Amino acid sequence: MAAGEAGGLAPVCLCVLCGLPAAGKSSLGLTVLSTAAQLGWRATVVPYDDLIPGQAFHPRLEEEEDGAMHTEWKSHRQAVLQCIELFLKTPDMSAELLSGRQINTAAWEQCVRMLLQPEGPVDPSQADRAPLVFLLDDNFYYQSMRYEVFQLARKYSLGFCQVYLHCDVESCISRNQRRPEPVPTEVILEMGKRLEPPNPQKNSWETQSISLDTTDNLSNLDIQRVTELISSALRNPLSPVEDNTEQKEADRLRCATSVVHQADQACRRLISEAMRTARENQVSSEHMRSLASQLNESKATFLRSLREQLLQDPSFSQEDMDVERMVKSAVDVFDREKKEILLKIMYEHK
Repeated sequence: MAAGEAGGLAPVCLCVLCGLPAAGKSSLGLTVLSTAAQLGWRATVVPYDDLIPGQAFHPRLEEEEDGAMHTEWKSHRQAVLQCIELFLKTPDMSAELLSGRQINTAAWEQCVRMLLQPEGPVDPSQADRAPLVFLLDDNFYYQSMRYEVFQLARKYSLGFCQVYLHCDVESCISRNQRRPEPVPTEVILEMGKRLEPPNPQKNSWETQSISLDTTDNLSNLDIQRVTELISSALRNPLSPVEDNTEQKEADRLRCATSVVHQADQACRRLISEAMRTARENQVSSEHMRSLASQLNESKATFLRSLREQLLQDPSFSQEDMDVERMVKSAVDVFDREKKEILLKIMYEHK
């Protein structure tokens, strides 16, 4: 293995850059690259936007809890981490061997080139001992997305840290609109509602995290904080031995995701039933649109509340959980809300 494991030649850090679109992640990544070269680190930005096919991005917020689309999107993200893992094992692996891994191989080759041909004061004879820093540039708006990176770092005893770029939604939308290929505004708005910033107080695996306010330009102090965070992560790699507390958190997160996914499927069926009932009662087009909007808004609120409730329940674990019973109990609540909304719309229609 090139680095990371016991007996490896160089320390490695996986640094997650997370935040809303246009929060400044790419700009921060480029600045850190320049600083890393001065420090003698081999560093590269891993831009998910470039590595993952564009069509996989935009539907993800609307459909991500829906079976096939969720599975496809998750597999793209996992493919990026698999490429990092393969590089750590075999740095000189040909890009042809990565074909079929659902990533843009040309973009990955560019990432790797920066590590194999570092700039700055890196002694060629000592290059394989210079620290390796991967700056993962993506929104990472769910903690479960970031936890997958943490798991990879722990598996190979790598350093792990997170930089959360906090920027208000309005500023992100304004910046995004000036981009050559802007992200749809509704995607940013929805992502802002779902964003789960790093929470070191709640999640022990997020201890190595900092938050930067990027509403204005980044300062030299901000860059210094990032490099100090990465330096600390390089000096303190994770242990592959799993901590019971972390395992329980991981189990609870996995179970919550399963319950919410199944509840979402059931809620979609209930909404379809309500829409069918309304059409059979010849509800007007205007009221049909209002019904669909209210039901979907109610579903989104319900699922967010269910997810938060499950994650905050310390007794919630896979060992003693009856998923089917829990889903049914939760969906019964939404079913009552659905009936109230439907009756209200049909009454207004009359």
